[in-house]
Amino acid sequence: MTQQTVQPVKPAISPEQIILAIKNMEKELQEAFIEDLLAAVSPEYLESIREAREDYKEGRVYSHEDVFGE
Repeated sequence: MTQQTVQPVKPAISPEQIILAIKNMEKELQEAFIEDLLAAVSPEYLESIREAREDYKEGRVYSHEDVFGE
């Protein structure tokens, strides 16, 4: 298996333009974008999602009431 070299991204737009574009997104789209970005750069984030899905599948979940009371 060959190891891939990650090349830095050199966008044609400034970081300020990227930030402004994200701020102007609808809240739901903004949250989805941030989740996608985290998934792309964080193996730990992806592992936490896998673990959470496995917990859910195995019934290792708690209701809001169980956690926070009535």
